[in-house]
Amino acid sequence: MTLTLTVSDEVRSLVPGFTHLVIEAHGLVNAPSSAASSALLDDAARRLAERLDGRAPHEDPHMAAWRAAYTAFGAKPSRTRNSAEALARRALADGGLPRINLLVDAYNAISVAHLVPVGGEDLDRIQGGMSLVRAVGDEPFTTVAAGVETVEHPDAGEIVWRDDAGVTCRRWNWRQGPRTRLTEESVNAIFLLESLAPMTIDALRAAGAELAESLEELSPGARITVRTPE
Repeated sequence: MTLTLTVSDEVRSLVPGFTHLVIEAHGLVNAPSSAASSALLDDAARRLAERLDGRAPHEDPHMAAWRAAYTAFGAKPSRTRNSAEALARRALADGGLPRINLLVDAYNAISVAHLVPVGGEDLDRIQGGMSLVRAVGDEPFTTVAAGVETVEHPDAGEIVWRDDAGVTCRRWNWRQGPRTRLTEESVNAIFLLESLAPMTIDALRAAGAELAESLEELSPGARITVRTPE
């Protein structure tokens, strides 16, 4: 059954022009990072450096738009960066991008190469549908601190992704919880690409198409569907 994703009117009103593209994939084969997934990350870092041409990631117009969106719901974008900016900074640092697993490497590479926030969720761990909402403040967010599982709560008014069980990602796309993240046991997933103006729909579609192609190469035989941007 296709997962339902909704964006609340409150979020639409606060941040007009938000668009997201969803890729749904079934029958994936995940595994530890490989030479192929590492090559995707290395190529993404190279493309990022060419795109920025000496600028810092936050100076890119799309990242500037995300900083404005974070400010709109009360976050401090220089302290809690959107996922694409945070990854881009790591890509340009001496340590480079982390290697996590095949699926995470694939979507991180797209995020860096296209400077667009991208997330991946294990479909079998999501409860009900997913919604992008402004938090009340009492929603549970399960995370791990110092190796111990703990439950936090978002700030009231914070934009979060959530399912029926609680928050799956805090501050829009800043921190994903471990409950729904992609592991080496994941076989069914959704990948969410999120954009704001000035990123165009065509640019978002191109990023989605490239991710779908990478997933097909890393998981031959997987059933992959790219949904129309919303």
